[in-house]
Amino acid sequence: MTTGPAGDSLPGALLQLAALDEREAGHFAQLREVLNGQQDVIGQLAEDLAGLAPPGGGPGYQPIPAITWWTLDDEQREQAAARISSWVTSIYRPLYGHLAAGLGGCWPAHPLALITLDWLSELWSVLYLKPTRTARDLAAQAELGTRILPAAAALLAAETRDCPQHRSPASGRAAAGTWP
Repeated sequence: MTTGPAGDSLPGALLQLAALDEREAGHFAQLREVLNGQQDVIGQLAEDLAGLAPPGGGPGYQPIPAITWWTLDDEQREQAAARISSWVTSIYRPLYGHLAAGLGGCWPAHPLALITLDWLSELWSVLYLKPTRTARDLAAQAELGTRILPAAAALLAAETRDCPQHRSPASGRAAAGTWP
C-alpha cells in the first residue's frame, strides 16, 4: 500500500477527495437553485423598472429643484414667481374653475401662496406632462383633483382674501411680500 508524506494511505485520501467532491457538488446545486430564484426576482425588478421609465426611453418630466424662497434676492424671486405665474395663467385659472377663482390677484406678494403654487405646479407637471399614463398615474391625478387641489385652493383663497386687512401688521403676521 502506498502512503503519503504524513503516513495516510492513498486510497483513504482518494475517498476523502471523493466525499469532498460530492459535498461540493451538493453545494453547487444549492447555489445554482438560489441563483435561479434570484434571476426570477431580478427579471421581475427589471420589468417593474421598465414600467417606470417613460416611453421611448427619454427622461420624462423632471421636477425643478425646490425653491428656497427665503434665500432669493428680489430679482431671483421675481424670476421664480414669473414661472409660477405662467402656470397660474395657462393651467390653474383656465382649468380649475371655482377652485382657482378664489386666488386673489395679490398672490405673488404672499410667501405662502408662492410656496404652495410652486409645489402645486410641479406636482401637476409630474402628473400631466408625460405622453402616456398608467393606472397609478390615473389614481394620482384623481388624488390631486379631488383632495390635494381643493385643499390647496382653499388655503390660497384664505391667504389672499381681503389682503390689506388680512395681512395687517396688527395681526402679528408678516406683511405681504416680506420674508422672515
